[in-house]
Amino acid sequence: MSAGSGPLRSMSESESTGSRSRLDSFALVGAAYLVALAVGCWTALLFGAERPLLTLAAADLAATLAIWAFSMAFDNGSFYDAFWSVAPPFFVAWWIAQAGPGVSGVRQAAVAILVLAWAVRLTWNWARGWTGLHHEDWRYPLLYERAPMPKWASSLFGVHVFPTLQVFLGSLALVPALARGTRPFGALDVLAVLVTSAAILVELVADEQMRAFARDKRPGAIMDRGLWKWSRHPNYFGELSFWWGLWLFGVAASPSSWWWTILGPLAMTAMFLFASIPMLDERSAERRPGFEEYARRTRAMIPLPRLS
Repeated sequence: MSAGSGPLRSMSESESTGSRSRLDSFALVGAAYLVALAVGCWTALLFGAERPLLTLAAADLAATLAIWAFSMAFDNGSFYDAFWSVAPPFFVAWWIAQAGPGVSGVRQAAVAILVLAWAVRLTWNWARGWTGLHHEDWRYPLLYERAPMPKWASSLFGVHVFPTLQVFLGSLALVPALARGTRPFGALDVLAVLVTSAAILVELVADEQMRAFARDKRPGAIMDRGLWKWSRHPNYFGELSFWWGLWLFGVAASPSSWWWTILGPLAMTAMFLFASIPMLDERSAERRPGFEEYARRTRAMIPLPRLS
């Protein structure tokens, strides 16, 4: 459902769904994203720029539907994996293009650099760990099996539309930060820079530590070193902190009018706490005999000293 540290991605096993070379798989996914970009641009032109938020939402949904069509055609939801990290830089470009007078150029530059850094790192983390379309993340078949609807519907709404909605809600803070907020760059922006930068760094360190562990782990072994000693999901903590950092930028730009964009990071928080983390913990408990004891002593997300 996502790249790298997104809600359903981890350094775990995938299920075999066929045979196709890794290079061919990347070519197919690249073609799917080019089609999605074209569909999104066409939708934006159709809706026009008079209502930019509605236009962006429609373009985002149309692009998602295009990727879903590829997922169904090739019977593999992994076409969507990178969309989590690929879409936000386009949102940034859109809102900078829609900016009104008085918007801080310093804030625009800070947000654009941080979102691009986050997107490149997360997409690269997905790309170098993805083995191709002969695999599909184990969570997708599990979702198809458990969802009370046909596979095409659970794929559409669970694997594609739901995370698209999550990212769109999380990105609402970009509207005041890049296009509508007129407060000058200030102390709250500095805090937002620190939070968002630290979030990207935490994700990077956590993913690299897990990658090193995965290279030579033993069957049933539990990753309890580095950041993973203090948190069962430090990569998720970094990802969630990134979205809260974006919200801080929005509040800094327009605290009285756009505070309600807190719905975005709150929705992200609920998804990680009540969907992503329980699903991964359940899987780990089934496969690793010592995981329940590790989970009892280790906090779910925020890296802090172990519980007694």
